[in-house]
Amino acid sequence: MTARPPFAFALGLFVLGFALLAPAAVSGQDVEGSKDHPLVSRLQDFYISDYEEFEFDEHAFYDAADKEYVIKGHKWVIGYNLKDGARSPGQAKVRENYINAIRKIGGEILYERGTMRVVRDDKEVWIDLWVTSDGEGYRLTIVEKAIMKQEVVADPKALAGDIREKGRVAVYGIYFDTDSAVIKPDSEPTLKAIAEMLKADGALKLFVVGHTDWTGNLDHNMDLSGKRAQSVVEALVSKHGIAAGRLTAKGVGPLAPVAANTTEEGRKLNRRVELVAMQ
Repeated sequence: MTARPPFAFALGLFVLGFALLAPAAVSGQDVEGSKDHPLVSRLQDFYISDYEEFEFDEHAFYDAADKEYVIKGHKWVIGYNLKDGARSPGQAKVRENYINAIRKIGGEILYERGTMRVVRDDKEVWIDLWVTSDGEGYRLTIVEKAIMKQEVVADPKALAGDIREKGRVAVYGIYFDTDSAVIKPDSEPTLKAIAEMLKADGALKLFVVGHTDWTGNLDHNMDLSGKRAQSVVEALVSKHGIAAGRLTAKGVGPLAPVAANTTEEGRKLNRRVELVAMQ
């Protein structure tokens, strides 16, 4: 684990960096060319005093156990100062406001003093909040890490191997829109691989089991998972020539998770299709 840099030294670099790179701000007015990050707004009575944006850079984030995470991506460093005459909310209140805001949108708080993470659409957003002791200034360092879309090239032999060894295999290359049982076109490579596996072993019969995360109503998710499983069966039968008697669709909704549903990463793992061998 890389040691966390001394705070005074890190702060000194921060001040020096802005002195060299950022245009001077008029007191109470946002520095020219600056803007709030679209994910998080500023607190009332604060203005942007310093601003830097990098198309690609890195930043070291730390959790409560002092574990370091070096995140690379689109980076913002935004400094805020309290307007003249305005009352300071205090250091704790600044932190509390941002932590509560991030929690409300499903984010994680890795360190209560200001390390946060949010997964939104195709981006993983990391936020480092630093606040002055008097609460009259704070800095957000934000890095958006693009989540590369998983290029799932399912291997028929690997699928068959897992089924032989474990009796089941989880498949993540079958895609649906939110709250939909219509299979998306980019699922075709995985469907083809499943069909090839079935054609290579004519005796194999499978339960096709749909799984969801725990977002929303249980009964609705149970129904949705069954419909998604049935869509997979119908695609394998109608488009790939698999005999209908070899496949049975079932849905278990969120009742068999493989990860916690408290994070977006966990929910993504729970949204899957499993192939289970009929004994």
